[in-house]
Amino acid sequence: MGDFLLCSRPARAALGERLSLAVRAEVERLGFTVRVLSPLAWLIVWGPRPPDLRKVGPWTLIGDVFDRRSPVFPAIEDQAPHAWDRKLLARIWGRYVGVLLAPSGEAAAVLRDPSGAREAVIWNTHGLTFIASDVPDGLVKTVADDWRISTSRLAAAVRNPLVLGAALPLDGPVALLPGEMRDLATDETHALWHPSDHVHRPDLITLRPPEAAARLRAAIEEAVNGLASAAGAVGGEISGGLDSSIVAAALHPRHEVRLWLNATGPGPGADESRFVDALEQRLAITATRFERRRSPLGLAALEAAPQRLRPSLAALDGDFDQTWADHCSAAGVQALFTGKGGDGLLIQPASPAVFTDLWRLRGWRALWSRDLVRLARLNERSVWTLVSAARSWRGPADPAPGELSLFTPFDGAAPRHPWLNEAAAWGPAKTVQVLSLLQGHGLHGASRLTAAVDVFHPLLSQPVIETCLGLSTPQLTLGRRDRALARLAFQDRLPPEIIHRRSKGELTAFFGRMIADGLDDLRPWLLDGRLAALGVIDRKGAEAALTRDALIRCGDYPDILLAALFEGWVRAWDKRLER
Repeated sequence: MGDFLLCSRPARAALGERLSLAVRAEVERLGFTVRVLSPLAWLIVWGPRPPDLRKVGPWTLIGDVFDRRSPVFPAIEDQAPHAWDRKLLARIWGRYVGVLLAPSGEAAAVLRDPSGAREAVIWNTHGLTFIASDVPDGLVKTVADDWRISTSRLAAAVRNPLVLGAALPLDGPVALLPGEMRDLATDETHALWHPSDHVHRPDLITLRPPEAAARLRAAIEEAVNGLASAAGAVGGEISGGLDSSIVAAALHPRHEVRLWLNATGPGPGADESRFVDALEQRLAITATRFERRRSPLGLAALEAAPQRLRPSLAALDGDFDQTWADHCSAAGVQALFTGKGGDGLLIQPASPAVFTDLWRLRGWRALWSRDLVRLARLNERSVWTLVSAARSWRGPADPAPGELSLFTPFDGAAPRHPWLNEAAAWGPAKTVQVLSLLQGHGLHGASRLTAAVDVFHPLLSQPVIETCLGLSTPQLTLGRRDRALARLAFQDRLPPEIIHRRSKGELTAFFGRMIADGLDDLRPWLLDGRLAALGVIDRKGAEAALTRDALIRCGDYPDILLAALFEGWVRAWDKRLER
């Protein structure tokens, strides 16, 4: 996915004009082509599939924009503040950032689309206003000379990456949440779209399973068809799992797919070839297969990870991404479809928390639901255990630290993402669904793959997000198994092996070996690195965790991978911000 940077100057400031011209001259010297939006604003774009511009009403939308098939408008009066803008977000969807230009030509407001696929960051420097999804390396010292790394936000994000979506670990720029609009004149931010507006939507939670399945399938097909229309040569990931198979079934045969890619993991737990075989036969397609190489998480891999405005959770396995990028480039693929994000939004697993959600919706009437017995049997619990847990649940708990913690204790209360402020009213399974949506925002980050091709995650697009939020978790699981509604929705397009599959590919051992084989580089990278110098990493705890014995005993792989990723991000931004 390509990026953009927009520069706007005030209408009545001679110095602003000179500064804007100076920045523009530096931009052109670096090889960028400037597009003039008005006498006071100009724009540059870059990367794979640089974003297009589309005018919708007073807004200039930067990126991919599609009309909704069946929009559901918010119940607000036309005279209410920002009513037109809120209805706009119901009428269109895509991967875009909107900029509102004042009559004079300067930028007056910015909005970010509800999917969060494209970053939207705003800052002021020397009288100029910048709006961007990223900043090219060569321009950082020109347009962001007063930025600093925020140690407090960095420390919070490395312990709980989900808060990373709420604020940048940088002092200086302001990042919008998905669905937010910022008035640049007043510096006020307004939430035009919020998950709570769509949770348990009245028109969806009353649907019977066949009707709900049809609505879910229509949303997925709308997302796939829209995104496929935006790119030329398309490729698709097929892992053998349900989510990528659903996306493949929605793509084929309506859209021409130049390359189907399948990566086989080492070991029997990661080998999903028989499910890929079944999908190939059912859809009459042929996949290009390759085996995931086991390469150590060494210094070369750590330094090669691309770094942008936020640490990118999509860059955790660089060698794997590079292999995907090479295959796509060889086939001339411009955009690759994945099934990422489906696990959480479609509800996996069908845990006892699903009954707690039902209890929040129905109260004592939930005792007469067939879902109670089904979920108890599925999870090997008693009915009364599920009822007791449902009655006692009061809200989401903060994540607990692992047995061996790499990080120093957090000073003060751990921050919580603002999207979770109303989670106590939803129930635990619906809360996990929203948490998975926050985690999905990280999948849009930079990687070696995104540097080569555009990567589409249709299951994380607005039509699918709103449908899955609107349906209850008992509907999505049919009260008896994970992602049951999605299985019902695509049962006529997928082979029985995938529809009825209960296992899941397992790569935990793979990542454990990748870390263990790279310990000679990883230990000094973390123990003598910037996070340790800033006090974010507990050096004594890290020394204990970064051994083969500790990896075998505790398996704290996610913390180690996150620490390595964040360490690379801090080192990269230290260099960019050097004076």
